[in-house]
Amino acid sequence: MGKMKGAVVVDVERCKGCELCIVTCPQQVLANKEAQVNSKGYHYVYMERPEDCTGCTNCAVVCPDGVLTIYRVKEEV
Repeated sequence: MGKMKGAVVVDVERCKGCELCIVTCPQQVLANKEAQVNSKGYHYVYMERPEDCTGCTNCAVVCPDGVLTIYRVKEEV
């Protein structure tokens, strides 16, 4: 049986950097982009450790603005 691999796509322009998704991620995949801001002046979230994402969707569920889209693929072993 293959392991699940995930990917988080962030709508950078709508992200307010509230960090709820960061705290909720069990794999600690997400981080705040401290060095950059979007056009509204918010530090947005990005995948700091994409190789560890399992696609669990916890981050998308807690996001108050619905800016995260999660993709899952079965990884062949």
